[in-house]
Amino acid sequence: MLRPLLAAAALPCAMLAGNAAAQTSDSPEAKEPRRTRVALGPLIGPAYPGADNVSVSPLIDVAVARGDNPFPFEAADESFGFPLLKAKGFAFGPALNFQTGRKRSESHAAIDEVGTSIELGGFAQYWIAPRLRVHVEARQGVNGHKGLVGNAGLDYVTRDRDRWLFALGPRISLSNARYQDAWFGISPREAAASGLAAYDPGGAGIHAVGASATGLYQLTPRWGLYGFAKYDRLVGDAARSPVVRELGSRNQFSGGLALSFTFGRGVGDR
Repeated sequence: MLRPLLAAAALPCAMLAGNAAAQTSDSPEAKEPRRTRVALGPLIGPAYPGADNVSVSPLIDVAVARGDNPFPFEAADESFGFPLLKAKGFAFGPALNFQTGRKRSESHAAIDEVGTSIELGGFAQYWIAPRLRVHVEARQGVNGHKGLVGNAGLDYVTRDRDRWLFALGPRISLSNARYQDAWFGISPREAAASGLAAYDPGGAGIHAVGASATGLYQLTPRWGLYGFAKYDRLVGDAARSPVVRELGSRNQFSGGLALSFTFGRGVGDR
């Protein structure tokens, strides 16, 4: 989830990503007038992975389309990114995500903090049917947790061009030992100071399963609503951690609602 300052820093990145995506096509549509849709609103989600308390941050979405083509679908829980290659339903490109950290005041005074993490990596997706899309990501934390984390999802997408859209599908989150140790591990030192049992999450694997829904509804040619809801259930070593069982929760809920504005040549005539 994005805290306010991180979200503000990410918005220019998202704008640049949208512009880059609009320029990747060599088709005639690349010369058509460009439309841009920007959505902004509140987002509520876990304060950190495994938390039972929530934080509020901005929900930001930027999309770019050319001519009469509808805006490309992106699930609300995806990282910032843009396709470097698109061919026959397949696309891949870079991915950027910010993971908020964990403060002692949010968990337990004796449990180590985890710094806010910048995660860099890539994504790949494939439309296996006109309404069915597979999307996967892998990202490395360059600071903060410094672990490797990945996500995989399947979305069923139904829409009436840009008038409305609804997507729903399952999610799986995976991570390596370093990521799980940062969020779910308890060292002997922490155990002695906190009274919790020492805990080593072990190795890499699936740490959460769940589902996500994304919705769009256009109120006027320029104004619309954008929102999402997501549920994750911590599993495996993550679910057995005292950080989760005694201080947090296996159930992770998030969601947001934003107002969108579309601008560009010809938007008011649609």
